[in-house]
Amino acid sequence: MKIAFYGSSLLSSYWNGAATYYRGLLKALSQLGYEITFYEPDVYDRRNNRDIEAPDWCAVVVYDATQHALMQVAACAAEADIVVKASGVGFEDEALLRAVLDHARPDALVVFWDVDAPATLGQLRDEPDHPLHAALRQIDLVLTYGGGDPVVWAYRAMGAKECVPIYNALDPETHYPVASQARFACDLAFLGNRLPDREARVEAFFLDPASRLQEQRFLLGGSGWGDKPLPANVGWLGHVGTRDHNAFNVTPKAVLNISRDSMAANGFSPATRVFEAAGAGACLITDAWLGVELFLKPGEEILVARDGGDVAEIMRTLTPNRAKAIGASALRRVRGEHTYAMRAAVTDTVLRQHFERGTVEAA
Repeated sequence: MKIAFYGSSLLSSYWNGAATYYRGLLKALSQLGYEITFYEPDVYDRRNNRDIEAPDWCAVVVYDATQHALMQVAACAAEADIVVKASGVGFEDEALLRAVLDHARPDALVVFWDVDAPATLGQLRDEPDHPLHAALRQIDLVLTYGGGDPVVWAYRAMGAKECVPIYNALDPETHYPVASQARFACDLAFLGNRLPDREARVEAFFLDPASRLQEQRFLLGGSGWGDKPLPANVGWLGHVGTRDHNAFNVTPKAVLNISRDSMAANGFSPATRVFEAAGAGACLITDAWLGVELFLKPGEEILVARDGGDVAEIMRTLTPNRAKAIGASALRRVRGEHTYAMRAAVTDTVLRQHFERGTVEAA
């Protein structure tokens, strides 16, 4: 079956946290026989900050950020059996959604794939006239980056016919243990772009513990932090490309995951970073969120912090040997239970059920 997928970017992770999610999941779907074309706009200087070239498992069409180019690529939806519009594409999202819905064939499966469902649902609650309200009546299926039952129930209440979470996971061919690199040597590292709905949590869970632990070294990776006042023991690396993520994860004694506000409040929303760090064998500390134990076991495969004070206490007592043991346990767990091949199998089942249901109804 042919999939037309309209998303932010497959080729660049620059200001694009969904990149490795798209890559891992779509590669695994291609291995199940899906023929995929990914359409991404040329925005945010991503063309000059590519992490990968177009892969052999997916065709990629990069289009200009103009209305004319948007309409041209939207017309390609007519060629697909499955049409996917992702959230957060980054250029005229509402117009793209409308155009894709208009061009999809009547017999095609139309999917809205939400990579930030808690935030999207919050916006829908605040904006009763948002175009997605009406679009949900035409959309056959909502898939989400995560969110568990709270997101499923909320989307159904908004009028979605069906909502299924497809969680982040590990691509073991991309994220795996490597040799450490001196430039990433530190006690605790955090990788994340500066975003309005996460900055206060970065201050609380990362910068505050750094201020308390002046004898330890902290590293901050990600875009947008250049003018942020940092404690003297915090180094800033700027954008860290995906080719360096394994070394970034495996070199520090521990790495930190900090959820965005809406995902932390909703729960059941493990970031890509959780599985990528675990896949490299890193000792991961995460801010506390509901459902973490469904993915990694607290205290044995991941360390959980309720606030910056917890992070500081963990770092005061964490020994290199314990950090290595936690990282090794996490690596075993994600390789055994949380790979994109497994997520793709779930996705494949959901998609095929829709086509089989349509065939029965047509008969």
